[in-house]
Amino acid sequence: MAVGPVEILVRAYDHPDATKLVAEVQQEYVARYGGPDETPTGPAEFAPPRGLFLVGYLDGAPVACGGWRAHDGGEPGFRDGDAELKRMYVVPEARGRGLARRVLAELERTARGAGRRRLVLETGTGQPEAIALYESAGYAEVPPFGLYACAPGSRYFGRELPS
Repeated sequence: MAVGPVEILVRAYDHPDATKLVAEVQQEYVARYGGPDETPTGPAEFAPPRGLFLVGYLDGAPVACGGWRAHDGGEPGFRDGDAELKRMYVVPEARGRGLARRVLAELERTARGAGRRRLVLETGTGQPEAIALYESAGYAEVPPFGLYACAPGSRYFGRELPS
């Protein structure tokens, strides 16, 4: 894949480029864990102002994605002002170029701009590169939440967003 300028754009969760990348990340989960992520998600959850979904483009091709959706206290494992990261993904041929870090930084910026105070996420031990990314970006382990809270290979991270 050619290396050119990266463009990161807000896209609806059901935009064709987003659905293509989400389908690919689900296949990645199948390969690594034996099945897709069954956490319920829908386009409305990633619509501003309580969510956002980004697609990163390299030379016009969609190669990276990620989103956040708002959560607040009252939901088990969440605090008021939380946003949950979902569907972080970079296509294999574009990995190693810092795209995930750029998408993550933009997700943090936009979540903070929307009044969110902390980002949280769930990943698994089958994704050591994701764990390394989050730890190097200042994320620390947090208590489990959501569908996979009792899954033995799940890891949970969070990071306070600067005001």
